[in-house]
This record gives sequence, structure tokens and C-alpha cells, in this order.
Amino acid sequence: MTAAAGLRGRDLALALVICLCWAFNFLTSAHALQEIPPFLFSALRMAIVLALLVAFMRPPPRSQWWRLGGIAMFTGVLHFGTSFLALKLAGNLSSPAIVTQTYVPMAVLLAWWWLGERFAWRTALGIGLSFAGVMVLGFDPMVLDRPLALFVMLGSSLMVAIGTVLMRRMTGVGMIDQQGWTAALSVLPLLAISAVVEPGGFAALREASWIGWGGAVYAAVFASLLGHGLFFKLVQRHPVAQVTPYLLMTPVFAVLLGIAFWGDRPGPALWIGGAMVLGGVLVIAIRTLQKKRPPVAEVTPEV
Repeated sequence: MTAAAGLRGRDLALALVICLCWAFNFLTSAHALQEIPPFLFSALRMAIVLALLVAFMRPPPRSQWWRLGGIAMFTGVLHFGTSFLALKLAGNLSSPAIVTQTYVPMAVLLAWWWLGERFAWRTALGIGLSFAGVMVLGFDPMVLDRPLALFVMLGSSLMVAIGTVLMRRMTGVGMIDQQGWTAALSVLPLLAISAVVEPGGFAALREASWIGWGGAVYAAVFASLLGHGLFFKLVQRHPVAQVTPYLLMTPVFAVLLGIAFWGDRPGPALWIGGAMVLGGVLVIAIRTLQKKRPPVAEVTPEV
């Protein structure tokens, strides 16, 4: 299938399934975080992923250990831990779901700085539009009420952007190995951070109901394994930049779920700012596809 053809039929349905898996993860995780603190919840998610993949994992090439360790630290530990923290702090699903997409323009800027990758004015316009959208979104009363959550989510997006750029140069590591080893290298640091910054977390885990444990299982099985597994299948058949625009439905679905099931009441600033953020990401994806450059956004993060 050519790049211009877009996703059709089965592949379009797979993209929809991915978006729904990741969107529902915002909802199930928000419920679970009422019982389990964020970094401990992240460790639990990673432990489940590791348990499910350990039998299929292969050792990575020796030259890739340091890169895989960096990816695990920035993505598995810092991104997931702080994204769950931001979701808990925000008290809504809409703003975290939108702001997390800023990892795409951040990754473009990091690739320009670290790897010397250039971009034209249209991509720069997309970057500027996304960050301007965050500023507009920040004036929504729902966001202004808890501004710390916005800054934590921006920091989380920066962490996964760094992990994404590191991933660009990794070789000889498949999708299962990457997810498995990221989980394996993340569990202990997440537990250590939780022990320091989340006193009483382990006691809360012992008292957690099926909602807390179910949220962790959903995050591991449906968001990590199914969602990223299907994403990997799609990018085997299509350029990443061609798949990315379809995955922008994830925050849209998350906003709708927040309105329907979490009580979100986004105002005009969030709708306008959110449209600017996602519009900027869309511009970047389209320009990447048109220029046939290696994509800087090789993963699409979800909390």
C-alpha cells in the first residue's frame, strides 16, 4: 500500500482499536489511582508486563544495553511515573490526554539538537502551534484550578521525547524484547521512588480493591501489550508518520470519556487549545510523511 493511500479496511479498524485501548486507559487508570499511588501503580504495571513477556524475551546485543537502559529510565520510569502523577493531580482526563501529545514537537526539537536533523518552516509552524495550544489550554478553568498537573505532564512528555530519540538509534531489539526489558529495568527504580515519595503506598496496595488491581492489569495488557503490539503491526505495513494522524483520535476519545464518565466539563480554552495542540502534531506528521524523513515519533505515549 502506498503512503498516499492512507489506512483502510482492517488497518483502519486496528488503528481505532489502538485509540480505544489507550483512551480507556486514561479512565481506568484514573479510577485505580484513587487507591494506588502513581509510581507504585507504574511499578505494578511494569511487573505485570514483565511477567507476561519474560518467557519470550531475548538478551539484547551488548552494544545496545546502555541505550535500552536510557529508554527504560526516561520512558519506563520517569515518563510513566510522572504521567500517572499528572493524571492524579489533574482530577480530569481531558487536559492530560491532550498535553501528552506535545512529546511529538519536543522529539522533533531534540532530534534537531542531538542528531542534527533539520526541519522546514511548516514543521516549525506545527511545533509553534502545539506549544501555543498548551498556553491557551492552560487558561481553561479546569486546568487553572490545578496548574501543577499541567507542568508535570509537560515534564512527562519531555521524558518520553528523550526516550523516543534514544530509540531512533537502537538496533537488534524487537518490540517484545524492548517492552520486556524496559519493564524489567523499570520495576526496581519505580519501587525505590515509590518507597521514598509515597509513604504508605505499599499498605495502600494491600488494601486496594479490584478497581485498583484491574486498572493495573488493563494498563499492562490492553494499553501496553495489545495497544503497542497492534501499533507495531501497523508500522510494519505503513510509515509511522502515516499512522500517527489516526492515533490522534486517542485524546479525542479520552476527552469524550472524561465528559461521559468522569465529570469533565472542558471550557472553550481547552477545546481551542486542544485543537491547536493536535493540529500542530498533525502538521508535523504530514510534513514528515511528505518529506519521507525517518520519523522522530516512533512511539505514541499513553498514560
